Amino acid sequence: MNLVRRIAMLAPCATAVLLLGGCLKPPIGMPDASVIGYDGHRAVPPDCARLAAPSLLTDGGIPRPSVAWGCATYTNLAAQVANPRDLVSPGRLGPADAAVAASAVQRYETGHVIPLDQSTTRNAK
Repeated sequence: MNLVRRIAMLAPCATAVLLLGGCLKPPIGMPDASVIGYDGHRAVPPDCARLAAPSLLTDGGIPRPSVAWGCATYTNLAAQVANPRDLVSPGRLGPADAAVAASAVQRYETGHVIPLDQSTTRNAK
């Protein structure tokens, strides 16, 4: 089959995908970061069984497994939180320091960038 004919056959499918792409929305009631708990000492990941939603798809008449939307994401986020109290009562954001930001840009533009500290495994000062 020549290339023009293949393109002609795929064009309606591609058009449908493009048109319907904006119509698909995530399921109603998807979890947000509020599913991460705090027990007074550490961030507590969500209960994945509670987040599980039954699949609307079947495979040969057999229902597909349920899906726990966002469970892995929020479990990983809970494991990475440095200060779990920030989930309950986040600290206030301080003012930006324009002079520090401007001096960093000026050093970058003039080629006087401060090299990273190579004596440790850190990648920032």
